[in-house]
Amino acid sequence: MRVISGTARGRKLKELQGMDTRPTTDKVKESLFNIIQFEIEGRRVLDLFGGTGQLGIEALSRGAAHCTFVDQRREAAALIRENLKLTGLSDRARVVQGEALSFLQSCREKFDVILLDPPYHTDLMDQALELAVKIDILSENGIMICETMAQRVLPELDRPYEWGREYRYGQIKLTVCRRLRSEGGR
Repeated sequence: MRVISGTARGRKLKELQGMDTRPTTDKVKESLFNIIQFEIEGRRVLDLFGGTGQLGIEALSRGAAHCTFVDQRREAAALIRENLKLTGLSDRARVVQGEALSFLQSCREKFDVILLDPPYHTDLMDQALELAVKIDILSENGIMICETMAQRVLPELDRPYEWGREYRYGQIKLTVCRRLRSEGGR
């Protein structure tokens, strides 16, 4: 697992042992960042199910202004901090060791890019989407990327949130969600 592009390009990231973390493959990660390549620079990013931190670190390496990483496991939060040090990106990051839905409920900030890659065989994706829309955590014209199994059907979203394209990579699917401008801003 490595950083693909940007200031930390080529740096190897450490991984957690065991089966509790499923890092995004380099192929899917590269495709994800090709999809959002013009949405990253200078933006505030939330990597909600941080794991190893590789998605948020890739965003920082490509010029994101700041990334908040959230993972409930102590060892994952420690590994994210370690990977941030390895890449020299700690100064633009915040690592929260806590449960993702609790973080959303107490969050008082908005993000321009949200990366959602929860464990596949849970209902955390639907819960996180529902809560993110309810509290309106995405900035105007912001983007969420959801990584799921290819056959997964995601829930309908209330405006101003709207589903965009889906991209399939074998058994993995990336789905784009955008927050449209408020009705008064159109």
